[in-house]
Amino acid sequence: MAEELLLESNGEPSSHLTKPLLAVAFLSSFGSSMLYGYNLAVVNSPAEYIKDFYNETMVERYDWIPDEELLTVLYALTVSIFAIGGMTGALLVGRLVTTYGRKGTLVRVTLLVFIGGALMGFSRRCRMPAMVILGRFITGVHSGISLSVVPMYLGEIAPKNLRGFLSLVPSIHICVGVFIAQVLGLSELLGKEEYWPLLLSLVVFPTIVQLMLLPWFPESPRYLLIEKGNIPATISALKWYRPKGNFQAEVDEMQEEQRSLSSVQTVSVWGLLRDRCVRWQVITIVVVNIGMQLSGIDAIWFYTNDIFKNAGIPEPHIQYTTVGTGAIEVISGMLGCFTIERLGRRPLMIGGFLFMGLCCSGITVSVILQAELPFMRYISVGCVVGIIAGFCIGPGGVPFLITAELFKQSHRPAAYTVAGCLNWLSNFTIGFVFPFLENATGPYCYLIFCVICLGVAVYTIFVIPETKNKTFMEISQMFAAKNNIPEEELTSNAHLKMAMMNGYGTLVE
Repeated sequence: MAEELLLESNGEPSSHLTKPLLAVAFLSSFGSSMLYGYNLAVVNSPAEYIKDFYNETMVERYDWIPDEELLTVLYALTVSIFAIGGMTGALLVGRLVTTYGRKGTLVRVTLLVFIGGALMGFSRRCRMPAMVILGRFITGVHSGISLSVVPMYLGEIAPKNLRGFLSLVPSIHICVGVFIAQVLGLSELLGKEEYWPLLLSLVVFPTIVQLMLLPWFPESPRYLLIEKGNIPATISALKWYRPKGNFQAEVDEMQEEQRSLSSVQTVSVWGLLRDRCVRWQVITIVVVNIGMQLSGIDAIWFYTNDIFKNAGIPEPHIQYTTVGTGAIEVISGMLGCFTIERLGRRPLMIGGFLFMGLCCSGITVSVILQAELPFMRYISVGCVVGIIAGFCIGPGGVPFLITAELFKQSHRPAAYTVAGCLNWLSNFTIGFVFPFLENATGPYCYLIFCVICLGVAVYTIFVIPETKNKTFMEISQMFAAKNNIPEEELTSNAHLKMAMMNGYGTLVE
């Protein structure tokens, strides 16, 4: 079968962007990454309505009027519980993608969106605030899983020269999700008190589209070959994604990676943390994923309206200013997506974090001076826009991409579990702590974000190599010197041998 498939294709390995590649990138992101962006921003507009709902139900049930501080805590929990769900989902990624595959996992976890959306949608009718919080948690679990699985899936199906572009497609969808939430949250649309449950539950509609179409797409070829040993299915998947070309080189590269593994079994999280061969890769994903969330971007997404209000923007103009920032996010995300293969990963990361750090310090200065210089409020808005643009161009998507690129097949699920947990834990920290931090320190809280951004930029300059147009094996060899591992040890394989069959290897004892 593999031989027949080989004979049907000829020429050089295809490295062009094909319609099937683009379609699966957009479809997998549409029902997953876009929902993540939507859920990040959707609680911003109806914040006061949700607080009023909590207040009303407490009066009805307990004949007790909560104070403003308790309502702030409950709302902060509503915002941040999404991240706790995300961290829970990230812990499940390794087992799910090993058992069900990349595409199979994305299809199965859509059930969580329907459950979470239903809970939030009927919460007001049932007069149960707990349904809002539980619904946010469940949708967070879905996002925690899909936010790791989508870039893993796309990184494995893409040719190396398109890996950056396809892996940033989810980032564009995150920005689109944020923008859609901001537009629908306008007072002229669903930003009214009676519509906020509908606004929270609209996540089910993109999921329906994904559930109808995604099952027809093939599984990741790398998963099929390296983890399942199914060579005919691997060639068939490659042929589906890239109809023309000779797939021998790609299969050879996969088999070289397979031969380099001491075991075809997936490495556990504990095994990943103990493996000295990937020590600096692990440190890198820790730094970039924590830095990505503690850069201040989540504070802006969660509390955009409050930030603009504190900056002195007139109340009627705040919602339109917020929508304007969302439009800039989408444009910036597309700019990063179309330049990453030309500029590389490192320049986007370094430039993005440096620019964000500069803008964070700019917010502090402008807010302090706006009492004496009223025009400084517009500088504050410009700095917020700068943080968003800097994030979406580079740091917004590159950490997920390099998590796939820095690890071989056996270590990749565990790496995404570690990266996802740290990402979501940092997300929760910002979502819950920021309103209290801002109350305590005022505009000086942005100086903390500034220091973090500059620190990650310096780390990227001195530690992270450029991975553009490199195979997974080549990237592992680039880290060999940092990990004090002889290069030959990376490719040694004492107990596994490969025999050739029809031009392709098969695992034998």
